[in-house]
Amino acid sequence: MKNQKIWFITGASKGLGLTLIKLLLSKGNKVAATSRNAGDIEKQIKHENLLALTTNLADDKSVHEAISQTINKFGKIDVAVNNAGYSLYGSVESLSDDEFRQIMDINFFGTVNVIRNVMPFLRNQKSGHIINISSVAGYKGYGNSPAYASTKFAVIGLSEALAEEVKAFNVKVTVVAPGFFRTDFLNKGTDLICKNPISEYRIETLLNWLNENNGKQTGDPKKLANHLIEITNLENPPIHLLMGQDAYQIIAEKRNAENEEFEVWKELTFSTNMDTTKD
Repeated sequence: MKNQKIWFITGASKGLGLTLIKLLLSKGNKVAATSRNAGDIEKQIKHENLLALTTNLADDKSVHEAISQTINKFGKIDVAVNNAGYSLYGSVESLSDDEFRQIMDINFFGTVNVIRNVMPFLRNQKSGHIINISSVAGYKGYGNSPAYASTKFAVIGLSEALAEEVKAFNVKVTVVAPGFFRTDFLNKGTDLICKNPISEYRIETLLNWLNENNGKQTGDPKKLANHLIEITNLENPPIHLLMGQDAYQIIAEKRNAENEEFEVWKELTFSTNMDTTKD
Protein backbone atom coordinates (compact mmCIF):
# COMPACT_ATOMS: atom_id res chain seq x y z
CA MET A 1 0.00 0.00 0.00
CA LYS A 2 1.08 3.57 -0.66
CA ASN A 3 2.47 5.71 2.17
CA GLN A 4 3.02 2.84 4.57
CA LYS A 5 4.82 4.04 7.69
CA ILE A 6 6.10 2.79 11.01
CA TRP A 7 4.33 4.48 13.91
CA PHE A 8 5.14 4.70 17.63
CA ILE A 9 2.07 5.62 19.69
CA THR A 10 1.69 6.16 23.43
CA GLY A 11 -1.54 5.80 25.40
CA ALA A 12 -2.73 3.17 22.95
CA SER A 13 -5.05 0.93 24.97
CA LYS A 14 -8.15 3.11 24.63
CA GLY A 15 -9.62 6.31 23.22
CA LEU A 16 -7.91 8.09 20.35
CA GLY A 17 -4.80 5.93 20.60
CA LEU A 18 -6.73 2.70 20.11
CA THR A 19 -8.80 4.19 17.29
CA LEU A 20 -5.65 5.37 15.54
CA ILE A 21 -3.94 1.97 15.83
CA LYS A 22 -6.88 0.11 14.30
CA LEU A 23 -7.06 2.55 11.40
CA LEU A 24 -3.31 2.43 10.78
CA LEU A 25 -3.19 -1.37 10.74
CA SER A 26 -6.13 -1.50 8.35
CA LYS A 27 -4.13 0.69 5.97
CA GLY A 28 -1.06 -1.55 6.02
CA ASN A 29 1.10 0.41 8.46
CA LYS A 30 3.26 -1.07 11.22
CA VAL A 31 2.63 0.14 14.77
CA ALA A 32 4.46 0.03 18.09
CA ALA A 33 1.94 0.87 20.78
CA THR A 34 2.57 1.55 24.45
CA SER A 35 0.43 1.20 27.54
CA ARG A 36 1.00 0.64 31.23
CA ASN A 37 0.06 -2.96 30.45
CA ALA A 38 0.64 -4.28 26.93
CA GLY A 39 -2.01 -6.91 27.59
CA ASP A 40 -4.66 -4.19 27.56
CA ILE A 41 -3.78 -3.59 23.91
CA GLU A 42 -3.27 -7.22 22.90
CA LYS A 43 -6.65 -8.38 24.17
CA GLN A 44 -8.31 -5.81 21.88
CA ILE A 45 -6.06 -6.12 18.80
CA LYS A 46 -4.04 -9.02 17.47
CA HIS A 47 -2.07 -8.23 14.30
CA GLU A 48 1.26 -9.28 12.85
CA ASN A 49 2.21 -5.62 12.31
CA LEU A 50 1.49 -4.59 15.91
CA LEU A 51 4.11 -4.46 18.65
CA ALA A 52 2.46 -3.89 22.04
CA LEU A 53 4.82 -2.59 24.72
CA THR A 54 4.43 -2.23 28.48
CA THR A 55 5.97 1.17 29.13
CA ASN A 56 6.20 3.59 32.05
CA LEU A 57 6.38 6.94 30.28
CA ALA A 58 7.56 8.68 33.43
CA ASP A 59 10.66 6.46 33.45
CA ASP A 60 13.23 7.49 30.83
CA LYS A 61 14.82 4.00 30.84
CA SER A 62 11.48 2.36 30.16
CA VAL A 63 10.84 4.72 27.25
CA HIS A 64 14.35 4.12 25.89
CA GLU A 65 13.71 0.38 25.96
CA ALA A 66 10.39 0.78 24.13
CA ILE A 67 12.01 2.86 21.38
CA SER A 68 14.86 0.34 21.08
CA GLN A 69 12.45 -2.60 20.78
CA THR A 70 10.56 -0.74 18.07
CA ILE A 71 13.74 -0.07 16.07
CA ASN A 72 14.90 -3.67 16.52
CA LYS A 73 11.61 -5.06 15.21
CA PHE A 74 10.70 -2.60 12.46
CA GLY A 75 14.07 -1.03 11.59
CA LYS A 76 12.97 2.59 11.96
CA ILE A 77 10.27 4.96 13.18
CA ASP A 78 8.54 7.37 10.83
CA VAL A 79 5.93 8.91 13.12
CA ALA A 80 5.86 9.26 16.91
CA VAL A 81 2.54 10.19 18.50
CA ASN A 82 2.55 11.39 22.10
CA ASN A 83 -1.05 10.68 22.96
CA ALA A 84 -0.91 9.34 26.53
CA GLY A 85 -2.44 11.54 29.17
CA TYR A 86 -5.15 11.93 31.76
CA SER A 87 -7.01 14.67 33.55
CA LEU A 88 -7.35 15.35 37.26
CA TYR A 89 -9.68 18.06 38.48
CA GLY A 90 -9.28 20.19 41.57
CA SER A 91 -8.19 23.72 42.45
CA VAL A 92 -4.54 24.68 42.76
CA GLU A 93 -5.04 24.83 46.53
CA SER A 94 -6.62 21.40 46.80
CA LEU A 95 -4.31 19.39 44.52
CA SER A 96 -1.56 17.67 46.49
CA ASP A 97 2.08 17.90 45.49
CA ASP A 98 2.04 14.23 44.45
CA GLU A 99 -1.12 14.65 42.38
CA PHE A 100 0.25 17.65 40.51
CA ARG A 101 3.61 16.00 39.88
CA GLN A 102 2.10 12.69 38.74
CA ILE A 103 -0.03 14.27 36.04
CA MET A 104 2.95 16.35 34.92
CA ASP A 105 5.08 13.19 34.80
CA ILE A 106 2.74 11.47 32.33
CA ASN A 107 1.23 14.31 30.30
CA PHE A 108 4.41 16.37 29.92
CA PHE A 109 7.58 14.54 30.94
CA GLY A 110 6.34 11.37 29.25
CA THR A 111 6.23 13.36 26.02
CA VAL A 112 9.70 14.76 26.68
CA ASN A 113 11.06 11.26 27.31
CA VAL A 114 9.70 9.94 24.02
CA ILE A 115 11.09 12.90 22.08
CA ARG A 116 14.52 12.63 23.71
CA ASN A 117 14.77 8.94 22.87
CA VAL A 118 13.32 8.98 19.36
CA MET A 119 15.13 12.04 18.05
CA PRO A 120 18.57 10.39 17.61
CA PHE A 121 16.98 8.01 15.08
CA LEU A 122 14.91 10.67 13.32
CA ARG A 123 17.89 13.03 13.20
CA ASN A 124 20.16 10.36 11.71
CA GLN A 125 17.64 9.27 9.08
CA LYS A 126 16.81 12.94 8.37
CA SER A 127 13.09 12.32 8.27
CA GLY A 128 10.16 11.81 10.60
CA HIS A 129 7.13 13.44 12.14
CA ILE A 130 6.41 13.99 15.84
CA ILE A 131 2.76 14.56 16.73
CA ASN A 132 2.06 15.80 20.25
CA ILE A 133 -1.52 15.71 21.49
CA SER A 134 -2.35 18.79 23.54
CA SER A 135 -5.90 20.07 24.06
CA VAL A 136 -8.11 23.12 23.87
CA ALA A 137 -7.07 23.31 27.55
CA GLY A 138 -3.55 24.00 26.28
CA TYR A 139 -4.74 27.39 25.06
CA LYS A 140 -7.31 28.29 27.72
CA GLY A 141 -7.03 27.52 31.41
CA TYR A 142 -10.20 26.59 33.25
CA GLY A 143 -10.87 26.79 36.96
CA ASN A 144 -10.60 23.47 38.81
CA SER A 145 -8.44 22.14 35.97
CA PRO A 146 -5.05 23.82 36.59
CA ALA A 147 -2.96 20.64 36.53
CA TYR A 148 -4.28 19.42 33.19
CA ALA A 149 -4.07 22.90 31.66
CA SER A 150 -0.49 23.31 32.89
CA THR A 151 0.59 20.09 31.19
CA LYS A 152 -1.16 20.91 27.94
CA PHE A 153 0.11 24.51 27.80
CA ALA A 154 3.60 23.07 28.36
CA VAL A 155 3.19 20.59 25.49
CA ILE A 156 2.41 23.45 23.11
CA GLY A 157 5.48 25.44 24.14
CA LEU A 158 7.62 22.32 23.94
CA SER A 159 6.33 21.56 20.44
CA GLU A 160 7.00 25.08 19.17
CA ALA A 161 10.58 24.99 20.42
CA LEU A 162 11.11 21.47 19.11
CA ALA A 163 9.84 22.43 15.65
CA GLU A 164 12.54 25.11 15.40
CA GLU A 165 15.24 22.72 16.60
CA VAL A 166 14.54 19.81 14.27
CA LYS A 167 13.52 21.47 10.99
CA ALA A 168 17.17 21.35 9.86
CA PHE A 169 16.94 17.55 10.03
CA ASN A 170 13.74 17.38 7.95
CA VAL A 171 11.76 16.31 11.00
CA LYS A 172 8.24 17.72 11.22
CA VAL A 173 6.38 18.61 14.43
CA THR A 174 2.65 19.06 14.87
CA VAL A 175 0.90 19.86 18.14
CA VAL A 176 -2.78 18.94 18.03
CA ALA A 177 -5.40 20.64 20.18
CA PRO A 178 -8.67 18.69 20.11
CA GLY A 179 -11.90 19.96 21.53
CA PHE A 180 -14.40 17.49 22.98
CA PHE A 181 -14.33 14.13 21.17
CA ARG A 182 -16.51 11.14 21.92
CA THR A 183 -13.97 8.86 23.58
CA ASP A 184 -13.85 7.27 27.03
CA PHE A 185 -11.76 10.18 28.37
CA LEU A 186 -14.51 11.25 30.81
CA ASN A 187 -15.59 7.76 31.86
CA LYS A 188 -13.72 7.73 35.17
CA GLY A 189 -16.36 9.77 36.99
CA THR A 190 -15.33 10.69 40.53
CA ASP A 191 -11.84 9.27 39.85
CA LEU A 192 -11.27 12.45 37.85
CA ILE A 193 -11.39 14.45 41.09
CA CYS A 194 -8.45 15.03 43.41
CA LYS A 195 -8.46 13.21 46.76
CA ASN A 196 -9.18 16.24 48.95
CA PRO A 197 -11.30 18.79 47.08
CA ILE A 198 -12.19 22.00 48.91
CA SER A 199 -15.95 22.57 48.87
CA GLU A 200 -15.68 26.34 48.47
CA TYR A 201 -14.35 25.87 44.94
CA ARG A 202 -17.61 24.12 43.95
CA ILE A 203 -15.95 21.35 41.98
CA GLU A 204 -19.23 19.41 41.97
CA THR A 205 -20.50 21.90 39.38
CA LEU A 206 -17.71 20.91 37.02
CA LEU A 207 -18.19 17.19 37.70
CA ASN A 208 -21.92 17.46 36.97
CA TRP A 209 -21.16 19.21 33.68
CA LEU A 210 -18.65 16.52 32.69
CA ASN A 211 -21.09 13.75 33.52
CA GLU A 212 -23.89 15.42 31.57
CA ASN A 213 -21.69 15.80 28.48
CA ASN A 214 -20.02 12.38 28.60
CA GLY A 215 -21.12 10.47 25.53
CA LYS A 216 -22.52 13.59 23.90
CA GLN A 217 -19.26 15.07 22.62
CA THR A 218 -19.56 16.28 19.03
CA GLY A 219 -16.09 15.22 17.85
CA ASP A 220 -15.66 11.94 15.96
CA PRO A 221 -12.38 10.23 17.01
CA LYS A 222 -12.26 8.19 13.79
CA LYS A 223 -12.23 11.38 11.72
CA LEU A 224 -9.54 12.84 13.97
CA ALA A 225 -7.40 9.70 13.61
CA ASN A 226 -7.79 9.78 9.84
CA HIS A 227 -6.66 13.42 9.69
CA LEU A 228 -3.58 12.59 11.78
CA ILE A 229 -2.63 10.01 9.18
CA GLU A 230 -3.26 12.47 6.36
CA ILE A 231 -0.98 15.20 7.71
CA THR A 232 1.97 12.81 7.88
CA ASN A 233 1.83 12.63 4.09
CA LEU A 234 2.06 16.41 3.64
CA GLU A 235 5.30 18.12 2.67
CA ASN A 236 4.47 21.06 4.94
CA PRO A 237 2.15 19.90 7.72
CA PRO A 238 0.87 22.41 10.28
CA ILE A 239 2.78 23.05 13.48
CA HIS A 240 -0.46 23.97 15.26
CA LEU A 241 -3.59 22.01 14.44
CA LEU A 242 -6.93 22.69 16.12
CA MET A 243 -9.40 19.83 15.85
CA GLY A 244 -13.12 20.44 16.26
CA GLN A 245 -15.36 23.45 15.75
CA ASP A 246 -15.60 23.86 19.52
CA ALA A 247 -11.81 24.07 19.82
CA TYR A 248 -11.61 26.71 17.10
CA GLN A 249 -14.38 28.82 18.64
CA ILE A 250 -13.05 28.61 22.21
CA ILE A 251 -9.48 29.46 21.23
CA ALA A 252 -10.48 32.26 18.82
CA GLU A 253 -12.62 33.89 21.52
CA LYS A 254 -9.78 33.55 24.04
CA ARG A 255 -7.30 35.23 21.68
CA ASN A 256 -9.71 38.05 20.87
CA ALA A 257 -10.18 38.69 24.60
CA GLU A 258 -6.41 38.65 25.11
CA ASN A 259 -5.84 41.16 22.32
CA GLU A 260 -8.45 43.48 23.80
CA GLU A 261 -6.77 43.25 27.22
CA PHE A 262 -3.33 43.88 25.68
CA GLU A 263 -4.63 47.05 24.04
CA VAL A 264 -6.23 48.30 27.26
CA TRP A 265 -2.88 48.02 29.05
CA LYS A 266 -0.69 48.97 26.09
CA GLU A 267 0.40 52.33 27.55
CA LEU A 268 1.60 50.67 30.74
CA THR A 269 3.27 47.90 28.74
CA PHE A 270 5.26 50.41 26.65
CA SER A 271 6.29 52.47 29.69
CA THR A 272 9.04 50.18 30.91
CA ASN A 273 11.92 51.05 28.55
CA MET A 274 15.01 52.71 29.96
CA ASP A 275 14.81 56.49 29.88
CA THR A 276 17.21 57.64 27.16
CA THR A 277 16.68 61.36 27.75
CA LYS A 278 19.97 63.09 28.58
CA ASP A 279 20.08 65.81 31.23
